[in-house]
Amino acid sequence: MKYNLVIIGGGPAGLAAAISAKKSGLDKILILEREHHLGGILNQCIHTGFGIHYFDKELTGPEYAKIFIDQIKQEHISYKTATTVMDITDDQQVIAMNDQDGIMEISAEAVLLAMGCRERPRGALDIAGSRPTGVITAGSAQKMLNIKGHHIGERIIILGSGDIGLIMARRLTLEGKKVIAVIERMPYSNGLKRNIVQCLDDFNIPLLLSHTITEIKGNSRVESVMVHQVDNGFNIIKNTEKHYQCDTVLMSVGLIPEMELGKSIGLDMDGQTNGAVVNDFMQCSKEWVFACGNVLHVHDLVDYVTIESEKAGAAAAEYVLNTTPFNDSSINVTGTSPVVHVVPQKILLGEGPLEIFFRTNRIVENAKVQVKLKDRIIKTGQVMYISPGEMQKIEIDKESIAGVKASLEICVTEA
Repeated sequence: MKYNLVIIGGGPAGLAAAISAKKSGLDKILILEREHHLGGILNQCIHTGFGIHYFDKELTGPEYAKIFIDQIKQEHISYKTATTVMDITDDQQVIAMNDQDGIMEISAEAVLLAMGCRERPRGALDIAGSRPTGVITAGSAQKMLNIKGHHIGERIIILGSGDIGLIMARRLTLEGKKVIAVIERMPYSNGLKRNIVQCLDDFNIPLLLSHTITEIKGNSRVESVMVHQVDNGFNIIKNTEKHYQCDTVLMSVGLIPEMELGKSIGLDMDGQTNGAVVNDFMQCSKEWVFACGNVLHVHDLVDYVTIESEKAGAAAAEYVLNTTPFNDSSINVTGTSPVVHVVPQKILLGEGPLEIFFRTNRIVENAKVQVKLKDRIIKTGQVMYISPGEMQKIEIDKESIAGVKASLEICVTEA
């Protein structure tokens, strides 16, 4: 099988990229999705809040996904579900497998990675105690409840204030369950402000900042947890323990891009985002590989995933059709503390507008955001409140960096 573009992942990123590539002139596009249905994580997100920026209206996750799935079918874009991609080779072969076709070798002129991200499990944390039933990631609980209709628990503690955990706090409360508290070891929440208000404050669910679970107790099922306060270095503060009787612990302690396939073919990786290094066309260090969405860096909103993925799909089409060859000349983009990561990490010189996304590792109020090139300030912006839980962006014009061979720096200071 030969295709112009093979897209790995049929979630919001893969769907938007496929439609964009098709509209940009590619005919032979194939989406490979490991689940039985297109749509990815959106299928289990039955709450509203999607599409506010992209469609200017509120949609549920399945409603948002259906718009793009319908377009995939209208554009006659090929896809295979229940299909696992096992390998990508240096000669641009995608090795995949499913029940119907067996093992497939698919030739691709370009490959676009859109596999999303996975949750960090309990095993990644240093929590003492037994290993009873009732410890589950928030996303798994969401799928069990919203798609499979399974019972989760009656008295729930949530560890971590990521957006999925916050949304599940509200969801379980609406199911008649008791969400005792959300425990967060950072001195700030890692979720969107609107989710703190709508999912916790509106339901009087306590958020305990600078706290962590230090022990999970129980035999066959979780019976209780011990919680301690932590200092600024995340060390346990003695004599601050609290005991909570519960039967379920939901983990919402971070997301990790599913970049194993990218690592296996030797893509340059970013140790901060845990995704690939890309230029502003979402092109990886191997020129025939593109990446977008949560496999590249974890986004707050699916609307931004869609916009980024449309850019990636169009760029992949341009690469295959060679209508506008990419310029090899590029400059690096870096961030100075408290900026911990930026995307894209490289910029191809040329013309036109450019969006740079970044995150900080602490709260900054009345923030001044500057883009610097050597000693020259390219752009200055003002942001009232920057939190690590919310991605930021700043726009510049490429013409402002023309002809300069130096790294671009994103700087954030208190105004």
